[in-house]
Amino acid sequence: MFSVKSSYVALIVAALAFAPLPAAAQKGEKWITSWIASVQGPYPVGNPSAQPVLKFAFPTPEAGARDQTFRLILMPETWGRQARLRLSNAFGTKPVTLDNVYAGLQFASATLVAGTNRPVTFGGKSSVTIAPGQSVWSDAVNLAFVHDAKSLMGRKLAVSFHVEGESGPMTWHAKALQTSYLSAPGAGAKSKAEDEVAFPYSTASWYFLDAVDMMAPANTRVIVAFGDSITDGTASTLNGDDRWPNVLSRRLQAAGHRAVVLNGGIGGNQITGPAEYTPEKPFAGGPSAGMRLERDVLTLSGVTAVIWLEGINDFSRNGTATAEQAQASMKEIVGRLRAKLPEIRIIAATVTSALNSTNAASGSPEQDAKRKALNEFIRTSKLFDGVVDFDKVAGDSGTGEMRPEYVPESTTGGPGDKLHPNRAGYLAMGNAIDLDVLMAKAKPARATR
Repeated sequence: MFSVKSSYVALIVAALAFAPLPAAAQKGEKWITSWIASVQGPYPVGNPSAQPVLKFAFPTPEAGARDQTFRLILMPETWGRQARLRLSNAFGTKPVTLDNVYAGLQFASATLVAGTNRPVTFGGKSSVTIAPGQSVWSDAVNLAFVHDAKSLMGRKLAVSFHVEGESGPMTWHAKALQTSYLSAPGAGAKSKAEDEVAFPYSTASWYFLDAVDMMAPANTRVIVAFGDSITDGTASTLNGDDRWPNVLSRRLQAAGHRAVVLNGGIGGNQITGPAEYTPEKPFAGGPSAGMRLERDVLTLSGVTAVIWLEGINDFSRNGTATAEQAQASMKEIVGRLRAKLPEIRIIAATVTSALNSTNAASGSPEQDAKRKALNEFIRTSKLFDGVVDFDKVAGDSGTGEMRPEYVPESTTGGPGDKLHPNRAGYLAMGNAIDLDVLMAKAKPARATR
């Protein structure tokens, strides 16, 4: 115990009245993850969709970015007056230094709404060096333009940063299906600019940035859609935000639920493989579900539920798993989820048909038999808190293939591949999820079978 003069107390009280509360001390609020992009490997290893030619932006993939600025465009699931960013060098082979990091409200293209661009710091500093295999969270940044979170729903955040020197192999998420912008190599730090002059190049991928947290009401539910390309959104509409997790998110908002849906899909991802993943030995589908679980689910802020759709790639020509191996890996991963997040709700989705697909890796009757066996396990094992039967939603009962109206591609046009649903298919899938099952109160943790 100690005493101070009353005048000093008055000075402190006056100062506190004008000082923002610490980020974690806002009454009735907490950090929740509002957006993710599951990083999957060093650029250009991956499966992008509608990617522009990038040889002028990144002349040498091994060298990565060189003294240039990224302006990444993303749509937060909810907005708050405070945000923080997670930057990743998970698949880099050398330390990468990022500076002049800014966050602002997109107006159109690479142009920002005037006056919204805010500097982001790391331990109070304007730059951060991230070691290979590591990621780092920024300090909280005040988004002064956020007066009413609801009025910004559907608007997009622009995160800009400069790569100091040469980055080396870049950690990325290939299939953003969202246009972002790049300066020319050697252009220097342009993050502060709110116009588009410095950003001549575009990309349909995200780099280095893999999560954004917002300070939000403490009762906000956080749902992770965990899966492969059919969650990632292959064949949906470029810049259309019409993947099935987007559809689900809009349904939840319309029904009055305070919930966000995060897209943790990676094109080509598997439950069981690859057995090894390193920057020197990457795989287009990224690390296996189990390898990336910590980064893409367990360490996110406020996760309350997972919807898991995966398995088709385990049975493709790129995978070697049996149905039994996929089931065993699912049991192990569910066990890890329940051990770390005892009250989490885990919803499994049945795997949609790829029978007779024109995709080179999929489509055989043998693969389809494995898919059906996995679906039977999902429906009957009682391992999960609920099941979404996407197979019945997207499948044609007469042919066993994908419903024909869901086949033509929505991204760049064309006949489709009978593996990836189009916008119509994703709309049907997002509308098939029982909101009451998803939003029910979590049950106590139980042993996995």
